[in-house]
Amino acid sequence: MSTLSDPPSGSFQLSMLINDTRYRSYTFQFVALVLLVAAMAYLGWNLVQNLTAAGLNISYQFLGEPAGYDINQTLISYTSQSTHWRASLVGVLNTLLVAFLGCIMATIIGVVVGVLRLSNNWIVRKLTSFYVEIFRNVPVLIWILIIMAVFVAVLPQPRDFRGDNPEASMVLDAFAFTGRGFYSPAPIFGPGSGVVIAVFLASIVGIFAFRKHARKALFERGQLIPTFWPSVALFFIPAILAFFIMGRPIGLDYPELKGFNFQGGIFMRNSLIALWFALSIYTAAFIAENVRAGILAVSKGQTEAAASLGLRPNRIMNLVVLPQALRVIIPPLISHYLNLTKNSSLAIAVGYMDLTGTLGGITLNQTGRAIECVVLLMLFYLTISLSISALMNVYNNSVKLQER
Repeated sequence: MSTLSDPPSGSFQLSMLINDTRYRSYTFQFVALVLLVAAMAYLGWNLVQNLTAAGLNISYQFLGEPAGYDINQTLISYTSQSTHWRASLVGVLNTLLVAFLGCIMATIIGVVVGVLRLSNNWIVRKLTSFYVEIFRNVPVLIWILIIMAVFVAVLPQPRDFRGDNPEASMVLDAFAFTGRGFYSPAPIFGPGSGVVIAVFLASIVGIFAFRKHARKALFERGQLIPTFWPSVALFFIPAILAFFIMGRPIGLDYPELKGFNFQGGIFMRNSLIALWFALSIYTAAFIAENVRAGILAVSKGQTEAAASLGLRPNRIMNLVVLPQALRVIIPPLISHYLNLTKNSSLAIAVGYMDLTGTLGGITLNQTGRAIECVVLLMLFYLTISLSISALMNVYNNSVKLQER
């Protein structure tokens, strides 16, 4: 005898919004939405009333006024006479720069450490375990300050590179690591450089297409196509050929010591390096644990079955273990990327001018527009967090278990 949870279909009645399970969940969701909108409307009305009583108003005209302060690390042209909007844009780009570099380095370190934590070598396993426990149990701000202090105290100053000083010499006559920051050659793009860049990007696309073809051939026909050396050839040879065919259109501007500082090349302040390294090694400790958990989540029988088929350990890891482990690794990895991006707001502790230091710091103090600046800060971090989450969720959907 069957039991019906819903009444038979018929004419719609208002009582069905509560009594009918087909509509009850929608009713509760609608009521919750109305209450949320009402609460937000009340808070907004209360804010407007308080501002009116204090003789204040919401205005963003201050963004068009001259900022009046300098920024020590910029990716675009900026002077003290630029607008607050320009200063905020510089802060946004600085935040995105350290977040992008940090996510890449944290992923590389985290994956390597996570795999090594499962090594059969006792020393390697204990060293990686020591790294994870030390770095993830100390606040990231402490690591930022420690690394910054080490750079300032240990690395030589630019003036020390004068004369024959073995402790202060350039690496390969191209790189200089100083207490002020790191100097490296900067590319100089001449006519025809766009062709070389286009060929290089096409080579990257070709590598992914080739590896996808090799994987498809392996899964469908059992044909094993080598991918390492062809990928290396695709990465270097086309771009090198285009470089010489176009008459070497890309050169390098090397840093040179002039006076008491280096001139030319790319300059990365020690505050940026310290923040980048600290966020990377701190977040990598958490990522390593997620990688280890994802690998352990794969049944040992999968590894044994792959080994019985004659697959080498590296191919077992690449073809059997990691594809299944990614389904466990990716969801928490998204949270770690978001945390790294938001932790970059600690940059002001070492003098790196990110968005919190420009818009949420000097601009806010100069203009007194606290509400406007805080709202813009919230919108930026909300936008970048939702963007990272959306992109990672697309990748997560591509690696999740596909049912037939």
